[in-house]
Amino acid sequence: MTIHAPPPEGGRIIDEPMETALSRRYLAYALSTITNRALPDVRDGFKPVHRRILYAMHQMRLNPQAAARKCAKVVGEVMGGYHPHGDASIYEALVRLAQDFAQRYPLVDGQGNFGNIDGDSAAAMRYTECKLTPAAVLLLDGIDQDSVDFRATYDDQDEEPIVLPAGFPNLLANGSSGIAVGMATSIPPHNVGELIDACQMLLDRPETTTAELVQLVPGPDFPTGGVAVEGHASILDAYETGRGGVRLRARWETEDLGRGVWRIIVTEMPYQVQKSRLIEALADLIEHKKAPLLGDVRDESAEDIRLILEPKNRTIEPEMLMESLFKLSDLEVRFPINMNVLDASGTPRVMGLKDCLRAFLDHRRVVLNRRSQWRIERVEKRLHLLEGLRIVFLNLDEVIRIVREEEQPKAVLIARFGLTEAQSDYILDTRLRQLARIEEMAIEKEFNALSEELAHLQALTSSEGKQWKAVSKELDVVRKALISPRRTTIAEAVDSSAFVAPEAFIPREAITVILSERGWIRAAKGKVEDPSELKFKEGDQLAYLVPAYTTDKLLVAASDGRIFTIGADKLASGRGHGEPLRLMIDLDEKAEIINVLAHQPGGKLLIASKAGYGFIAPEDETLAQKRGGKQVLNGDLLAVLRVTGDHVATVGENIKALIFPLSELPEMGRGKGVRLQNYKQGGLADVAVFNADQGPEWTDGGGRRRNWPDWKDWLGKRAGAGRQGPRGLRKFR
Repeated sequence: MTIHAPPPEGGRIIDEPMETALSRRYLAYALSTITNRALPDVRDGFKPVHRRILYAMHQMRLNPQAAARKCAKVVGEVMGGYHPHGDASIYEALVRLAQDFAQRYPLVDGQGNFGNIDGDSAAAMRYTECKLTPAAVLLLDGIDQDSVDFRATYDDQDEEPIVLPAGFPNLLANGSSGIAVGMATSIPPHNVGELIDACQMLLDRPETTTAELVQLVPGPDFPTGGVAVEGHASILDAYETGRGGVRLRARWETEDLGRGVWRIIVTEMPYQVQKSRLIEALADLIEHKKAPLLGDVRDESAEDIRLILEPKNRTIEPEMLMESLFKLSDLEVRFPINMNVLDASGTPRVMGLKDCLRAFLDHRRVVLNRRSQWRIERVEKRLHLLEGLRIVFLNLDEVIRIVREEEQPKAVLIARFGLTEAQSDYILDTRLRQLARIEEMAIEKEFNALSEELAHLQALTSSEGKQWKAVSKELDVVRKALISPRRTTIAEAVDSSAFVAPEAFIPREAITVILSERGWIRAAKGKVEDPSELKFKEGDQLAYLVPAYTTDKLLVAASDGRIFTIGADKLASGRGHGEPLRLMIDLDEKAEIINVLAHQPGGKLLIASKAGYGFIAPEDETLAQKRGGKQVLNGDLLAVLRVTGDHVATVGENIKALIFPLSELPEMGRGKGVRLQNYKQGGLADVAVFNADQGPEWTDGGGRRRNWPDWKDWLGKRAGAGRQGPRGLRKFR
């Protein structure tokens, strides 16, 4: 054994820039993720883990007629022989292949608990059993006939197929999803009968357009059914480009209970929506008053889906209730379409419907030719042996003599009758009783049959037209074996804007919004006559008291320049202490509440900052759609006032006051604004809006309201320095 000296110091160190090293290694990782984990092959629609599971089960002879075996045994075979990764990930992939609510055409026949549409997980692999389904057999048909290429497994102890023969377009039939590095795939399931009809159209007319194919494949066909409401144009564009999406809704019907009472029965769920989580989400909408039309929800499902939705009252239209729930919950989902796959060369590509079907057909032709060539070789070998047997029957006595008397009968047979070594070995291995007259007739019959088969196979491999006809016949057989009615209804696109907003059904009732200094908010019915009778938590007290209606939107202004929007109907009852405002909006911990207003459509607000800048903002533009509110001021917010007059009064921290016409302020949706009053030191202390006919009022240190009869002495131009205000003026409120 030769012992090599260790390399000199630093001999194993590669001197290269860090950026180059990281780039090369990350690229290798990304390519491995794309090709070996996340993207399916366009020919058989599988990722490596699914392909290895089916091949391992095929090797274990777990066909539909065989007895099922423990899933733990299958997972062990896959992990030990083909897929050196965690058993949990392999079992998860196997379970998905067996779920009829996840796969349009399940490829594994599972026995035991394989999970359900509620989101419950499957039982442990030691408890469940499995075998292949007839659909999986169609995908594996011909794999032992040299129909596809094989490669060495990870430990070089065995071989695994690079791709399966794929008797039907599994990529589109069962769909696929995955996330790689820098790319992803999302392919919905389809009806295999429609896909094969489209393949036949392509075989008849290769110039067929995607628009013509969509006449046969109108859209996805999800295993859980539902109603697709995306519209023909959008689906056509998705199939043309390989990118798009489809809106999928639950299937529902109205059940009449008599006397004008009714309820909704949901019978089919959108694809990949867990029923238990949907029910929790709907119950949460009811609890937080976010679904004003929905009164109750309950689950009466057994083997079939039966979800009961009860309206708030009988005056609501069923269509209106469902349209509101489609917007608010997963009763409607959007399934993305991103047909990103690996082509025959292993290159990631986004393909349209026609390209995917064409790639599948090309693969089937390759499989047909390879399988035919494999059969030709074996037929020729068998015919060669049968020719030797025919010579034996013509010279049977001489052959028997040679075998009995000659010391080297093999060499004599070869020399005497011109046989090959393979023929002579076969003759010498044949039993004497097989040389009877009846066997001679059987051999002649077999020889003629094989000769005819050989001629047919040779004609097939030499004619492209005959190959495509053979592919077409095979697809017809598969179609009859797998045909099933469409489950997902393709409906016209629904314009939900035509429906009245759910808020229109909220009863209009007078309330008083109560916000405490510590941020607890509630809504008391009617008008609060005596605020002193309100009760708060210990150490807390009233901060804002706002009259409103249940149909109003509340504008909550914060010191960080944001205005939040809250539906008044969503506030807690006034009987308790309410709930923390910060649970309803994403308010920064350091921010303080500046004001709370009931939104008035078409109204205007005066926005003022502590730095002395301000502007007029239309109220409609301050409404926020998200919990994070809407940023209206760039700076620290001092005041948000409803514009109810024609003049603005300001007072600075330097006690100087200034009054100017409201018309001098610009109107804008958001920004910094213009200077209201000029200060050498400090900033704005307070601001007010008033009518010149009535004049302004202000509050002295003792809390008493005071008139300001000579306010015109402080009238000037905006951005002026102002003059010393009346004695005691610090705040207007």
